[in-house]
Amino acid sequence: MGNKLVEGLSALSSSSQEVTPDILILQFTIVTACIVGEPGTEAGQWVLVDTGLENSADFILQSVEKRFGKDSRPQAVILTHGHFDHVGSVIKLANQWDIPVFAHELEMPYITGKKDYPVADPTVSSGMVAKMSPSFPHTSINIGYRAVALPPDGSVPGMPGWKWLHTPGHTEGHVSLFREKDRVLLAGDAFTTVKQESLASVITQSEKISGPPAYLTTDWKAAEDSVKHLRDLKPSLVIPSHGQPMKGEELTRHLDMLANHFDQLAVPDQGRFVDRQ
Repeated sequence: MGNKLVEGLSALSSSSQEVTPDILILQFTIVTACIVGEPGTEAGQWVLVDTGLENSADFILQSVEKRFGKDSRPQAVILTHGHFDHVGSVIKLANQWDIPVFAHELEMPYITGKKDYPVADPTVSSGMVAKMSPSFPHTSINIGYRAVALPPDGSVPGMPGWKWLHTPGHTEGHVSLFREKDRVLLAGDAFTTVKQESLASVITQSEKISGPPAYLTTDWKAAEDSVKHLRDLKPSLVIPSHGQPMKGEELTRHLDMLANHFDQLAVPDQGRFVDRQ
C-alpha cells in the first residue's frame, strides 16, 4: 500500500527544473534525480545522479531525449546510495544504456544482492510517510557487473570538477557530490529541505531544512558529522534528494542552524536506531 501510494504520487507529478546550465533536476514528488551535463557539449558528456522510483524510467528517458537528443546516453549513473527511491529505475536504464553504475564501496553489497537494508522504522514520527515506511522496499537489488566502486581519489566519473564525499549516517556508504568552483552541492539524503516524514509536507514541498529521512537513518552520530562536514564546505547552492534547492544566505543560515542543533532538529525522540542514553 505505502509503496504504491509513493509511486502513484511520483507518476502524477513528475517535472523538471534547470537550476544551473548543466544541472537539470528531475522531480518525482517524493524524491529527485539529477542530469548533470550541459546541452550542446560532446555526445555522452553527461551523467545521471540517482534514478528515482521503479516507474521513473520513462520520464527520465523523455527528459534525456528533450535535453540531449534521441539515442543520447550518459557516461555513467552515479548513486548517492542504494535505497529504493534512488535505485528504482537503475537496472532498466543501465541495461538500456549499457553503462556502469558507480557507488561507494560500502554500498556495493546493497546493489549486488548481498545485503539488505533494515526495515524502515515507523516509530520515529507520527507523520504519514513514516507510518507507511515499513512497506517500502528494503531488500537489495542486483545490478551485477555494472556496479563499480567510486574511485578512491574522490573524482566522479563523467563529472569533471566534482568530488564525491563520504557522508554516512543515512546509510553506510552514502555520498554527496560537491563542485568547488561554484560550491554546488548535491546532498543526496545527508539532509533534506522538506520534512520527509510528513505526507502533507512532501506534497506541498514546504521548505524546512531537516536531517536525513528519519525512518531509514541508522547512524545518527555519523549523520550529524556528515551535516557538519557539508556545512563547513560553505555551499552556495544545495540540491537535496528530498525537497527544493536552497541557496545563498537562506541556505547558510538554515544549514548552520541544523549543524549546531542537530540533536534537537533532526534526531527523533525515539526509534530503533536512536541512542538517547
